[in-house]
Amino acid sequence: MDVIVIGGGWGGVAAALEAASLKARTLLLERTDSLLGTGLVGGIMRNNGRFTVAEEMICLGGGRLFKLIDQNLRHKNISFPGHEHASLYDVLALPPKIKPFLEENGVEVRLSVRIKGACAKDSRVDSIYDDEGKNYKADFYIDATGTAGPPASCAKYGSGCAMCVLRCPAFGGRRSICADMGILEYANIRQDGIGAYSGSCELVKESLSESLIKALEEQGKALVAIPESLQHDLLSYKACRQYALREYKDNAVLLDNGHAKLMTPFFPLEELRRIPGFERAAYADPIAGGKGNSVRFTAMAPRDNFMKSECVDNLFFAGEKAGPLVGHTEAIATGTLAGYNAVRLLRGKTPEAIPDTLAAGEGIIYSDVQRRLNPSSRFTFSGGELFEHMKANNLYLTDPEQIYQHVLKQGVLNMFEKI
Repeated sequence: MDVIVIGGGWGGVAAALEAASLKARTLLLERTDSLLGTGLVGGIMRNNGRFTVAEEMICLGGGRLFKLIDQNLRHKNISFPGHEHASLYDVLALPPKIKPFLEENGVEVRLSVRIKGACAKDSRVDSIYDDEGKNYKADFYIDATGTAGPPASCAKYGSGCAMCVLRCPAFGGRRSICADMGILEYANIRQDGIGAYSGSCELVKESLSESLIKALEEQGKALVAIPESLQHDLLSYKACRQYALREYKDNAVLLDNGHAKLMTPFFPLEELRRIPGFERAAYADPIAGGKGNSVRFTAMAPRDNFMKSECVDNLFFAGEKAGPLVGHTEAIATGTLAGYNAVRLLRGKTPEAIPDTLAAGEGIIYSDVQRRLNPSSRFTFSGGELFEHMKANNLYLTDPEQIYQHVLKQGVLNMFEKI
């Protein structure tokens, strides 16, 4: 193989798709029986600055996943607290389409393969091997294994295994090859510990009241005031800082992504059922959403602005593994860049960064600089510090034609379509 991608979340999917589109022989290995990882229960796209980045990536030639997502939306152009012009993809309809889409575009995909370790040779990854001892060898590797779990980490830094969609007890926990390559990973710091909880839960939509179901299906959202006696201040626990707003403490904020996405890390089930409309509420993900959620950002890898390892010559990172840049849009951007530069090095070219005159490029650069200064920082194009930085530097644009002209002016139109 030319390129092996480890991990099939949005970052790994984007990396594999980009490498294969440039005619590299590409293998994607995923630990579980489904692609997309936390994207199986996510679904929020194009909110705030993510709109800009999605359109930039399309103009850069890295937009095929965004176009596929746009074809599988439940709702578009909706607003909810702190967020504008959001799209919600269908987490039940979209995931089964990803594997065939990758295979149609030249990616070999193998599911239920848990990589256990790597063999090093001369500052390079020589090969990797799975739980069954099978070896895989390529010229370049992209680690997109994420940062959620494994159960021991969720127990150490959280409330134990909440039985989330990553299903570590069944498929084995997340395993990065960083330790085998001598890479010292780093963690995000929160107020009371290490890492951060996944910022939302999924409720079985049919377990809610008829009025809530109707609001979700017609408007894409529903807000229900939480009685003061039942309110929990979980804002500091959230991985997604863009949803750490007062409105998410005072209200049960629901979004329709096929399930009913409850915008809180967890909520005690008995108390949730005391809120009007939630009397029969049941968790779809995590199953123990009344107790906790997966813990993320405990094991990230140092990288440069090309998404390459700082110390291993043929290793790249994508998605959350590459740092505290949170979200599907963010993972697709870093994954596409990682796949692109892996093939550039494969072809004897020097790597390239997305220009910092574009929101996508500046976000990749800014988040890495700032996380070194403040280990508690987490970043997203859709809110918080990075979104404010985008606006202050006139990088937040919402007119697709204006974004196209801006990308054209930078001289990088269709950058990802050629070496």
